[in-house]
Parts: sequence; C-alpha cells; structure tokens
Amino acid sequence: MTNNVGQLNNEGRGILIVLSGPSGVGKGTVCAQLRKCAEDLVYSVSATTRSPRQGEVDGVNYFFKTKEQFQSMIAGDELLEWAEYVGNYYGTPRDFVERTLSSGKDIILEIEVQGALKVRQKFPEGIFIFLLPPSLNELQNRITTRGTESEETIRSRMNVAVEELALLEHYDYAIVNDEVQKACERVQAILTAEHCKRERVSPKIQKWLEEVADNVVSFDR
Repeated sequence: MTNNVGQLNNEGRGILIVLSGPSGVGKGTVCAQLRKCAEDLVYSVSATTRSPRQGEVDGVNYFFKTKEQFQSMIAGDELLEWAEYVGNYYGTPRDFVERTLSSGKDIILEIEVQGALKVRQKFPEGIFIFLLPPSLNELQNRITTRGTESEETIRSRMNVAVEELALLEHYDYAIVNDEVQKACERVQAILTAEHCKRERVSPKIQKWLEEVADNVVSFDR
C-alpha cells in the first residue's frame, strides 16, 4: 500500500522532566550519568547573581545576572522558580525552557523539592519524578559519608527529608536510586513512555485526517 501521508514519529514539542528528592538522595549523580547515556537530553541552565567561578561559562554553567537584572526577571514573571541562598539569587529561566521545548528537545531540571512544587504551579504539563533512597537509613549513611556535615546538620537534613517524603503525592513518578545506572534507565523509560502517550500522538493523527479530507488521498491496495 502506498500513500502520501507523512510517517508517524515523535517530532513536536519536547518534554520537561523535573527530577527532585531529598538532599543526599543522589540527584546530581543520576543527572551526571544521564549526561553520558542520554545525549539528546538538554539540561536546564539556572540563572544566578553569584560571581562566575574559574572555568564557568555564561549560558553553559549558569546565566550570570546582576541583582537588578534578576529582580527584573522576578517582577516580569520570567522564572519558573527562584530562591535566595547565602545572599545570592538562583532561579530557572522560563524562556530557556520554553525555547528548548519548542525546538522539539526534551529538557531535565534537577532541583530541590520546594523548587519543584513551585515549577509545578507554573508548568503543570511537566513530568515530575521523585528520586527516593532505598531506605531512610541508607539516606542517612549517604549524607554521613560525605564527611562534610555535622551531626546536628545531619539530623536537620533527615527531618527535612521526612517532611519532603510526605510531598510525594505531588509527583507523577517515583524512582528508587538503589543503583545509579538503573535509576537512569528508569528515567529514560519514563521519557519514552511519555512520548508514546495518546495525547502526544493525537496531533499527528489529526494532521493525517486533515490531509485525507483536504487532498483526497488515494491508497493503492
């Protein structure tokens, strides 16, 4: 059978993946591994008012802004989320995310839980993944083995982690980070499944139907 109807593919708007979870769960490690095995996945670049460190490049590591520029972005609703930490602002520029998605590329945002909930309010069509530890004991072990936290800080982080686990209901998926490679494979599987959802394929099918109606496509049997 031959016809002039276009082939079905996954072209179209990209997908925003938001990956978050408690401190120490391994978000950064999982994203670093994803950079190696998912080359087509774009990583969201944050804006910040802190000064560039040696080797950092504007637009690659961060979008470096003055405080006046950042406050203007806040006032103009140009950020999906933002926070102030140790005297500097950090946030996710909406424009970078939108341009990436419009180009058909998927983008991943690695962020803390509270930031993820802010993104969900402004960008509910995103796919939100909660990264879980195998157990709370393992999470405490991971924080402890960093060797950079005091006992009081560890207790504080664990208390916050328990509070954040209660927010799991606001996420679409949960992945246990027992092994980094397996966690990456699960993220990629979710992304593949999301691209195959009916509502993402329907616009292409509708286009086919319009071509048939407008051009009276003939089929050879």
